[in-house]
Amino acid sequence: MQTNLADFIKHTREGEEADAILRACVHCGFCTATCPTYQLLGDELDGPRGRIYLIKQVLEGAPVTAKTQTHLDRCLTCRNCETTCPSGVKYGRLIDIGRKVVEERVQRPFAERMKRLVLKEGLPRKALFKTALRAGQIFRPLLSPAMQDKIPAMQNPGVWPSRQHARKMLVLEGCTQPAMAPNINAATARVLDALGVQLIVAPKAGCCGALRHHLNDQEAALDDMRRNVDAWWPYVQDGAVEAIVMTASGCGATVKEYGHLLAHDSAYAGRAQRIAELTRDLSEVMPQFEEELARRASIGERVAYHPPCTLQHGQQIRGKVEGVLRAVGVDVVLCADSHLCCGSAGTYSLLQPELSLQLRDRKLANLADTGATNIVSANVGCTAHLQSGTDTPVKHWIELIDSALNK
Repeated sequence: MQTNLADFIKHTREGEEADAILRACVHCGFCTATCPTYQLLGDELDGPRGRIYLIKQVLEGAPVTAKTQTHLDRCLTCRNCETTCPSGVKYGRLIDIGRKVVEERVQRPFAERMKRLVLKEGLPRKALFKTALRAGQIFRPLLSPAMQDKIPAMQNPGVWPSRQHARKMLVLEGCTQPAMAPNINAATARVLDALGVQLIVAPKAGCCGALRHHLNDQEAALDDMRRNVDAWWPYVQDGAVEAIVMTASGCGATVKEYGHLLAHDSAYAGRAQRIAELTRDLSEVMPQFEEELARRASIGERVAYHPPCTLQHGQQIRGKVEGVLRAVGVDVVLCADSHLCCGSAGTYSLLQPELSLQLRDRKLANLADTGATNIVSANVGCTAHLQSGTDTPVKHWIELIDSALNK
């Protein structure tokens, strides 16, 4: 694709990156066929190719309108198009750049600005979010059905193991997961403890930065990333840990990009790259223990696995969760259209509820068709979103293994 970027962005770091991405696109349209929002809306501008054209026009200096912003907002950033693209177009980075420029030029309505402000300032703060969520759980019966759907039931995480092991790994606690699903990291710690690995939480680490980044507050997101680098670095520089484990694939997809996102910051570039290199999704850590798990646990049931977009498209990881579960006797099945997004997509379910619910219900119908008695995923947002629409239990896959090891 030929480009002629406007002066305001031509010689900037983001402009050069966007220019390279745009030039890689050959207009083939393969991406459109796998775009969830295009499938729902049937509008070229609500598919990746159309959005690429919109971003190109914006970066070349064309007028920016609220309509442009709407089409970019509707993108889930699921990155399914990246998996499909034969030219390797890095669409996820391009839409981040395009959205930032549009956000600077189009003022949103007041109510929309306030909603986004609450999300980007409230969700990443663990203590504040936990307090708000607990209040919502207490008064849940008094809330509207739509609000009730967003509030998961309280969970008992169980005991975090206290044994010391020579092998140690860090785990990101995150921002919303400790309150919404504290059992995920606790279950991970118990499973790894049983396998001779100690899981460590760095007290000063927090939100990975994805929430603010995808809400176009990218400078604040970079500060979140710097804080995490500082929190983890003492463990990393002396070789005390062999990996940084991500139990939420959405966080993992972002932390693995720290090196790229902070490459321009001379004070953090080297450390951020090292952090990214050490980061592993839990599904990348567990295969080394498959033989031992097979000896110690057995789960004889059919389970439907929903692979999050941030795992299969963002991190390009496929098959590893299924392999670990099959090692402990799980009959793992994928539903029809398993490559498509469930509609959670970070804050998307709050900002685009109509589209999000349509995608959720499609996904749940396909999952139900598998005949499985349980649904598992690898991202807290997906599990909470899917659970809001079904009575079938939806869990993180590591919880199945934890239950089997602790029978």
